[in-house]
Amino acid sequence: MTMPRATVTLEGPEASVVRQALSPEAGRDVPGARVSVSGSARKVTITIDAVDTGALRAAVNSYLRWSDVAARVRREVSP
Repeated sequence: MTMPRATVTLEGPEASVVRQALSPEAGRDVPGARVSVSGSARKVTITIDAVDTGALRAAVNSYLRWSDVAARVRREVSP
């Protein structure tokens, strides 16, 4: 059986900050999911493999929220 997978790609000036903020989280255990974060200065890709759709949904929601927080902080502190 194949594991459900989601790949999210974000592009823009906040991508580097989002990647730096999420990279340490990708190494931590997320129940039922394995996460990788990669990218460049203007692009970040988050790939999530999970044991089932419930674990996938939870991991995607968490990483999208964390991405949003990191991007908002970057916009607030940038001149």
